[in-house]
Amino acid sequence: MRGQRSLLLGPARLCLRLLLLLGYRRRCPPLLRGLVQRWRYGKVCLRSLLYNSFGGSDTAVDAAFEPVYWLVDNVIRWFGVVFVVLVIVLTSSIVAIAYLCVLPLILRTYSVPRLCWHFFYSHWNLILIVFHYYQAITTPPGYPPQGRNDIAMVSICKKCIYPKPARTHHCSICNRWVLALLSGNPPWLNNCVGHYNHRYFFSFCFFMTLGCVYCSYGSWDLFREAYAAIEVRTRQLSSAELGDTYHQTPPPTFSFRERMTHKSLVYLWFLCSSVALALGALTVWHAVLISRGETSIERHINKKERRRLQAKGRVFRNPYNYGCLDNWKVFLGVDTGRHWLTRVLLPSSHLPHGNGMSWEPPPWVTAHSASVMAV
Repeated sequence: MRGQRSLLLGPARLCLRLLLLLGYRRRCPPLLRGLVQRWRYGKVCLRSLLYNSFGGSDTAVDAAFEPVYWLVDNVIRWFGVVFVVLVIVLTSSIVAIAYLCVLPLILRTYSVPRLCWHFFYSHWNLILIVFHYYQAITTPPGYPPQGRNDIAMVSICKKCIYPKPARTHHCSICNRWVLALLSGNPPWLNNCVGHYNHRYFFSFCFFMTLGCVYCSYGSWDLFREAYAAIEVRTRQLSSAELGDTYHQTPPPTFSFRERMTHKSLVYLWFLCSSVALALGALTVWHAVLISRGETSIERHINKKERRRLQAKGRVFRNPYNYGCLDNWKVFLGVDTGRHWLTRVLLPSSHLPHGNGMSWEPPPWVTAHSASVMAV
């Protein structure tokens, strides 16, 4: 292909060079000179359209998957409320099964100290799940103020083609900038995750994972008994349909309430186990990002910047990484030792550090990275 193209373009380039020599040495007519200038201008425009210093495989993949992103964004925009209702219904069903099916069984078998521990832990976990989920879906993520000229702009938004502040990213669903946008608009929140509700989002994921692990592990014995009873019931119905008679003691019969209890316990265990695996993986992933002082979007940006500087023999330092422990303190808003109790283990609606526009570290942060501007 390159050889054929060079054969075709070679004579054209030679003719243009001859025309240029004629135009400047022999004072060619203005029409010919205009054609030469237009050719030069068109060539510069073509190169400017094809040139992109940020181009690469990631840009090509984003362009190829743009229709998929558009479809997902519109589905999330229109069905966000449905997902929120689904989360509330599923969580309420697990709580109802725990009260109606599990509680009567453990009251007859557990000791008083064990009952007290399960009572306090389960309700503490449930309160934290409900509180953080409500705060995550109702708290605005934070938006940069409009019409202000005293805000430092560090990069250009690829969606708006307009200067934007540091750590601000464009949400394609809300169609506006969000401060410290995490990774978009989770469908089961129907809200962006940004600077002001990031802690609520992570706390909900963490405590929901703990609750699902607690339910699946605590109901393991009940699940095995219920599953075995359902199998006995299934074999009993199969034998009845085939007309078999029992020469020994027939299997026990179960009442309607017992059958519903067995099915509810199996449903509880499967739902909690699957949610614990999926949401637990998401929680671990975000915990790693918090430990590094970056969001999921910034991880890709920092990865590209790290490679670019590494090719030049330089080292990239994340300016928002204060160390693992200090990152968690800044994220959770822990200023003193008692805040681990009042702001982490108990429901708290305190605001995060900073306003999402300036990212100066708190005075108690022991280490601070070099001032490297990130986008």
